[in-house]
Amino acid sequence: MESGDPDAPGELLTLVYAELRTLAAQKMAREKPGQTLQPTMLVHDAWSRLGGDQQPHWQSRAHFFAAIAEAMRRILIEHARRRARIKHGGQLQRLDVDEVEIASPLPDDDLLLLDEALDRLATEDARAADIVKLCFFVGLSQQEAAEQLGVSISTVERTWAFARAWLFREISRNRQPPS
Repeated sequence: MESGDPDAPGELLTLVYAELRTLAAQKMAREKPGQTLQPTMLVHDAWSRLGGDQQPHWQSRAHFFAAIAEAMRRILIEHARRRARIKHGGQLQRLDVDEVEIASPLPDDDLLLLDEALDRLATEDARAADIVKLCFFVGLSQQEAAEQLGVSISTVERTWAFARAWLFREISRNRQPPS
């Protein structure tokens, strides 16, 4: 793409789409049934939001993965908010026999709390927020996240531990007690 090859976006899609689909499927396979968003749809929507076949200029693989992680995060958050609205059934759970894959790694309420806490974390430590997005939303290993961000694995491990503790504290503070 950097050299202006018009076929490059299609080749990028072929290479990265399979990897992203696999990561999304692995992440969602562990969740309970009843969600309406499938891994394929999540990856497709994220790809489309990034420009589809008209991809912007990516500075690096890390730049691309950071953008796709943010796009996936936003899609999952929008999906959770949409499902939580009363006019869309509120807390009712829609079941479709043909679609039993999960859309997010957490229940909608927890995902919304995570999103708010992640925004606060980004203002305090942008790298920590990026690591959470890559490891949690995209499903990269810590080693892969280190490679994408161009930092050492020990930096990612240390930052991941900090971010998880920080997010746990923030989410715990803001979680409503059950009624």
